[in-house]
Amino acid sequence: MIVLAVIMSKPRNYEFLEHTADAYIAAYGKSLEEAFENSALAMFEVMTDTQTISPIEKDFVEVEAEDKYALLYSWLEALLVKSEVKQMLFSKFKILELQETPSGFKIKATIWGEPFNPKKHTQKVGVKAVTYHRMVILQETNKVTLEFILDI
Repeated sequence: MIVLAVIMSKPRNYEFLEHTADAYIAAYGKSLEEAFENSALAMFEVMTDTQTISPIEKDFVEVEAEDKYALLYSWLEALLVKSEVKQMLFSKFKILELQETPSGFKIKATIWGEPFNPKKHTQKVGVKAVTYHRMVILQETNKVTLEFILDI
């Protein structure tokens, strides 16, 4: 059984839940935007210690999807693809816009990170894909919880 909770040194706005083979994450925020930002940070924490990633290079991400579940999936997948294609790691995320559109939902975000450096960024586990399996979006007053599984 893989339990990623042991890699956390201090409380954050996400936690690693128990799962036998993959990374099961709960990300929290006071708003949907904040929860999405924390979901991204948690995903990169699966790969490396995000505190070692300097936010020196700025980039942008824009995704659209038919519902909030597809938006979470598309958001994390876009970050994963950008990371792999550009050989970058990201540690800072700011949702500039999260809006409902006639066709669904849209996110515009600024992200910061730096090129992957094996001497600086210790590799934990690789994330193969984002999944819809056991995905949950709970929105309450001043509290949003996102649960999702990453295939590692």
